[in-house]
Amino acid sequence: MTSSQADPDLRRQAITAVAIVASIVVNTISNIFPPNGVNVGTLSNTLLAPVQVTPANYAFGIWGLIYIGLIGFGIYQFQSTQRRNPRLQRTGYLLTIACVCQCAWIYLFLARQFPLSVVAMFGILLSLIGMYQRLGIGEQRVSQLERWLVDIPISIYLSWISVATIVNVASTLYVANWNGWGITPTVWTVIMMIVAAAIATVVIIQRHNTAYLLVTVWTLIAIAIRQFNTPLIAVTGAILAISLILFSISIGYKPFIRAR
Repeated sequence: MTSSQADPDLRRQAITAVAIVASIVVNTISNIFPPNGVNVGTLSNTLLAPVQVTPANYAFGIWGLIYIGLIGFGIYQFQSTQRRNPRLQRTGYLLTIACVCQCAWIYLFLARQFPLSVVAMFGILLSLIGMYQRLGIGEQRVSQLERWLVDIPISIYLSWISVATIVNVASTLYVANWNGWGITPTVWTVIMMIVAAAIATVVIIQRHNTAYLLVTVWTLIAIAIRQFNTPLIAVTGAILAISLILFSISIGYKPFIRAR
């Protein structure tokens, strides 16, 4: 403890590791022992089932990949050899903030405090965007190990949260009985899917970040599958997913992340 207090970098490493573990524990408990017997998946499939931008259930399995990546990140950044890593130093406590907001989001969402859950979700999103920028993902060359244990986990997490924010906002508006300014839910869903694809396009152009793109493709396909009986959404999801992959290939596809 004394050593941690004396060395701010060691303190950052320790707090980041604890935050990652805490977020995984809270998420696990909320699924195994959910309040009132209702977990996030159940709530999405019952009360929020009409929200058309919600992906198919299997898509949420990506949380397993996200947490595996965060565990790898936590172990990597906690090594003594990485204590003075300038990239990790620049991120400060941003990942810790994201993990705290993640825990808060789970509680607020399950408590059906949807407007507040949106605030927590934006806390996660903005923290990860800040971390992505400070790491300079896709803009500077790093070792293969750092790419796999730092850049790719953060890219996957950010991409999923980017789409999850859209879903969270849509769910909140649905519960609030928003009329959509006269635009049908189906058309709004298509608009939001196009927005998600547009963001992924910008990322692939600026950072050549295929990890981010693949998560977006994964989500678009999951939305299309869930809304298979709504042709406009299903076809849009398929077209956008295929277009993103072809575009990535056309501008010089490289696995996951290419440093410029």
